[in-house]
Amino acid sequence: MKKTIILLSLALVSWGAFAQHDHSMMTNKSKVEASVKVEHSKSASVIIDNYLALKDALVQEDSRGAASFGKKLFDDFAEFNLSAQAKQQQKEVSEIIEDASEHAKHISENGKDIAHQREHFEILSKDVKDLVTISGSDRTLYQLFCPMYNNNKGGAWLSTSKEIRNPYFGNRMLKCGTVQQEISLR
Repeated sequence: MKKTIILLSLALVSWGAFAQHDHSMMTNKSKVEASVKVEHSKSASVIIDNYLALKDALVQEDSRGAASFGKKLFDDFAEFNLSAQAKQQQKEVSEIIEDASEHAKHISENGKDIAHQREHFEILSKDVKDLVTISGSDRTLYQLFCPMYNNNKGGAWLSTSKEIRNPYFGNRMLKCGTVQQEISLR
């Protein structure tokens, strides 16, 4: 009986060791949809464009490209039109912009350290999502999530596609992630 249990255990362990590690087909049962205002400001659209370009540079493991788009984002945040926001939201948006600017600056100043850029990108992604939720967007976005980033604490990012292209691991785990939320226009 002991031999059967040991053989079965060894078979399961070896089977698990050879399994492909791909989270692209996972589904998240707690998927939530959020809606954002269509009355977006032009500056939010430019921020989204450069955020997505930064994400793509990280996916491609292009730290210099990421630094360049980090600088563009830093400039975009400085030019963001707060007066286009409702009065009661201006303070919150201002705080988001201030925090996001700091992370964009760190990304722009660390063109040779992609790991450091990715750390700041994780927080920047939260800020951009919060900004889009308040300010609106000119397109549907998806919040994607990799459960393995940051020692299995996970990390989220935004994309215009449901296709998983992981900016935290690049080629090492390109497909690791799930669609966590759809941020649609209302």
